[in-house]
Amino acid sequence: MQESTTLKQLLAEPQSVEELNIPQSIVIDLILKLLFNEGNVALSRFVEVLKISSRIIDSILLWMQKEHLVEVTKAGSELGRLGYVYSHTDAGQLRARDALERSQYIGPVPVSINDYQRGIELQTKQKRTVSAEQVKYALNDLVLPESFHRRIGPAINSGSSLFLYGPPGNGKTTVAETIGKLISGTDPIWIPYALTAGGYIIQIHDRLVHKPVAHETKRNTELGRIDQRWGLFNRPSVMVGGELKMEALDLRYDQVGKFYEAPLQLKANGGMFLIDDFGRQQIRPSDLLNRWIVPLEDEVDFLRLHSGQTIVIPFRMLIVFSTNLDPMELVDDAFLRRIQMKVEVASPDEKIYYQIFVNECKRFNVPFDRNSFLHLIHSWYKQENRTLQAVHPRDLIRTVVSLCEYDKVTPQLSPSLIDDACHLYFVARTQNKIPKLMETSA
Repeated sequence: MQESTTLKQLLAEPQSVEELNIPQSIVIDLILKLLFNEGNVALSRFVEVLKISSRIIDSILLWMQKEHLVEVTKAGSELGRLGYVYSHTDAGQLRARDALERSQYIGPVPVSINDYQRGIELQTKQKRTVSAEQVKYALNDLVLPESFHRRIGPAINSGSSLFLYGPPGNGKTTVAETIGKLISGTDPIWIPYALTAGGYIIQIHDRLVHKPVAHETKRNTELGRIDQRWGLFNRPSVMVGGELKMEALDLRYDQVGKFYEAPLQLKANGGMFLIDDFGRQQIRPSDLLNRWIVPLEDEVDFLRLHSGQTIVIPFRMLIVFSTNLDPMELVDDAFLRRIQMKVEVASPDEKIYYQIFVNECKRFNVPFDRNSFLHLIHSWYKQENRTLQAVHPRDLIRTVVSLCEYDKVTPQLSPSLIDDACHLYFVARTQNKIPKLMETSA
């Protein structure tokens, strides 16, 4: 593709095998494997699975007929060749077994790595334009400092990286998820179902990540007839936590299926990738940061096939790191410089905590009681030297409701119920408050 290629040209429906920009042998293998799996296959079924035009499939099937790889088992009288149903010949079945030995992938015809690179670049070169009103509305359910949206909005629009830090239980994950929803709500993105590189297929599409956007299947008002190998999706949002391993950031080769699954950052391209609980992964923070220093700097990532070939893919997503650990103990200055925005999600002050508490009372339909609230602040925070956390009101009110339901009384607040809920919720601070288990002899 030339540098001047537009998105309309890139996504135009191919009219010939040559315009697919991939080897014809890949399409032939997919046809053979589908026939092997399903036996008799109509031309419309080939179109449905492979997502290329009937014209291209028909031309390949005609060639395969001449090579005695397929035969017509049923001919439609009204539709001509479009109504034909095909099956293997003996020679075709042998070729299908060979194709399945190479790869068991059966699905949409892949696009070339070059076309994918250009498609992502074209759709991410413009900065997002999420407005202050949109950010404030998205954060409306959270009680945050009044100007907090001004810390988040610029990070979303810059589209590169964001570091959320602060004590646990104050909404970092909720803020990050809100950012993901905001990004998903911007203009949708065209993403191919699969790629091909070095003779291998890389499956990108993930039902859990890529949410389709309703549109006219074959024709787009702005772009015309669309290459069906590309789907229109909401901007993807990938979230991982402590389960993240380094292997998830590299191409994952299926030894049985003999094709690759895209790494998480490839699935997140054009959207957001959240690493929650950063620093608690099964890999060292330094290893993860070293893996991404170049992508964050140059907006490209390098992936290696098991054949040794390296492919270059765009790294165009908002990377969000969220942690309740001390950032200065997790990362060095060199890495922090590469993260454009650092936002502290701090513990609430008493005023914000009060607002959260009142809101939670309304949500759980529990009448607010000022004396009970003051008792909570004095006895369980000030006397205990305990830090206010934004998550506490929700959990404490929920516990109060559970206590009232157990006692078969209407949910309400009182100092004694607050005490009961806090005894259940908070961990005793001194060892002598917890009875030791009795030692038993063998």
